[in-house]
Amino acid sequence: MSAVEAKLAELGLTLPEVVPPLAAYQPAVRSGAYVYTAGQLPMVEGKLPLTGKVGGEVSAEEAKALAATCALNALAAVKSVIGDLDKIVRVVKVVGFVASAPDFTAQPGVINGASELLGEVLGEKGVHARSAVGVAVLPLDAPVEVEFQVEVAD
Repeated sequence: MSAVEAKLAELGLTLPEVVPPLAAYQPAVRSGAYVYTAGQLPMVEGKLPLTGKVGGEVSAEEAKALAATCALNALAAVKSVIGDLDKIVRVVKVVGFVASAPDFTAQPGVINGASELLGEVLGEKGVHARSAVGVAVLPLDAPVEVEFQVEVAD
């Protein structure tokens, strides 16, 4: 077990299976020293635990927890490409999308769910640049979606 997966276990978390693509793309692709993930939905055992707009049917707190699930799914996608999460040099960029009710403006707080998980699991390697964007709708009516750019060692 990698040190990263041991840290996940210490936090009571398990790295999930890679979420199968919903369309014509790969969950993650390596280019040189970087792995880029596709947008990851908060799927748990093949299903979305909640659907709807944040600030409407889904609370900001619920969405923050879902963003952490997205980050776990993205880590699984990274592992599928590099084989060992201990090869992560650093998370370079996180982009989070929040399906938002018209008056919801707390997207950064929602995507903190992903950012905080990365910090807990990876320490300084998990500190990253980030965008948190409000959108009208996401695939399958998901409340959040997260993607990463990660630098990795050979």
